[in-house]
Amino acid sequence: MYVGRDLSELEMVKPADWTDKELAFFHHGMQQMTAYLNVQGNSKHKAIIEEIEKRGGLHHQATWTSGTEVHYD
Repeated sequence: MYVGRDLSELEMVKPADWTDKELAFFHHGMQQMTAYLNVQGNSKHKAIIEEIEKRGGLHHQATWTSGTEVHYD
């Protein structure tokens, strides 16, 4: 379960200031609803994708207890 700021809290925050978990969570949710997003939703999703690309993707160092994928749960 995602525990963090919701989209209304992040509305006035640039995606560059979002955490990797926030980017991963909202990208996944918007990706699932792409066909239903309005122009504003598509614009926000595009900004999220661009920030993920600027960061070189969503990766973190693997450990004994977790892999390399960013989990927002």
